[in-house]
Amino acid sequence: MNGKIIGGFLVLSGVIAGAAMYYLQVYAFYDDVSDTTATVELTTVAGRAPEAILADNIAAIDADSSPLRFRACFETPMSQAMLTETYALYDGPVPLNAPGWFDCFDADAIGAALEAGTALAFLGTENIVYGVDRVVAITDTGRGYVWHQLNACGEEVFDGRPAPEGCPEPSQ
Repeated sequence: MNGKIIGGFLVLSGVIAGAAMYYLQVYAFYDDVSDTTATVELTTVAGRAPEAILADNIAAIDADSSPLRFRACFETPMSQAMLTETYALYDGPVPLNAPGWFDCFDADAIGAALEAGTALAFLGTENIVYGVDRVVAITDTGRGYVWHQLNACGEEVFDGRPAPEGCPEPSQ
């Protein structure tokens, strides 16, 4: 009988720990930052500086636990043709998954739209945090998505290697 009690306790402890880890990863650390993310910015081709674009219905989440957890969705009346004339495109965009409950952001669908050419990726802000760029993808229907992605400097430095030539010095 003692073996069943100990075994039951171990199984119950494992289930509780697993549920707690799931909750902490998927829900606990995210905050709705829609109110504080009142603008969407793209980097201009000419001045290489971020500039606000027209954006409505912004929904955004972020977490202090990682600079890569930022996600946002929005709508814009601006056409892709006008955007490509004014703002810098982003090479190698890879949308990162969002929690399932943030249902406006589907990384697989965004990635497919980027591959199909129905969405274009722009540089939002370079090095928003050292080694991390803010990427903005806008579809041909005016739906927009924002996420943070490691840039070449971040990939090297965060893997423990020295910063490549042309990268700013990493902050300690």
